[in-house]
Amino acid sequence: MQTVPTRFGELQIDPDTVLTFPRGLPGFEGCQRYKLLHEDKPDPKVLWLQSLDEPDLVLSVVSSELLGLNYQIQLSDDECAQIDLQPGDEVTLLLILARPEADGDIRANTVSPLVLNARSRLGLQKVGLQADIVFRNPA
Repeated sequence: MQTVPTRFGELQIDPDTVLTFPRGLPGFEGCQRYKLLHEDKPDPKVLWLQSLDEPDLVLSVVSSELLGLNYQIQLSDDECAQIDLQPGDEVTLLLILARPEADGDIRANTVSPLVLNARSRLGLQKVGLQADIVFRNPA
């Protein structure tokens, strides 16, 4: 276990639960290690992607499925190698949430989702997605 300062206070982090973005995220290239946090309640909706390299950096994220989005995307060979994607690996897509104006609506960045390989715990942000996005009713 490693103790890390975060915006949520000091946290004990199991190294086996750390998510790594080998190239960082656009604008935060120096921040490569993250921990996915959530409220201590069943079935949390909003998660926080807390940087372990920069304590003040935390991003609110939500599963694309929660919003009823079904992405059909293709990753390049380089992107597959970046997250060590192998046949049969489970991939999770998360959307970064933002509130552009202090009193405005919360918006999800549907154009540049985070792609996480559950097995390798490696991720990337697929910027400028030009794929089909299918909206479905999350019943």
